[in-house]
Amino acid sequence: MKLSEQVKPISYLKAHAPEIIRTLKDNPQPVVITLHGEAKAILQDVGQYEETQETLALLKVLALTNRQVEEGKLRPAAESFARIRKRLADSQS
Repeated sequence: MKLSEQVKPISYLKAHAPEIIRTLKDNPQPVVITLHGEAKAILQDVGQYEETQETLALLKVLALTNRQVEEGKLRPAAESFARIRKRLADSQS
């Protein structure tokens, strides 16, 4: 993804907002909005934003898992499944 091709000044956004919004639906690349020549904001399709947030959440879970493994905070799979089965059995009785 080349953000340099998607840079627009805020004046362009003001004059062409509906067009930019429609373009975001077909082109998933975010648009960089500048103010006085400096990048100040990113405009992206809501679906792309949600996908990015889900990816970040998964990466955080992976990082947490890796940290727990490094700290030795893990159990054998058989033990974990036995605990889950016990919890399920307890909740159904």
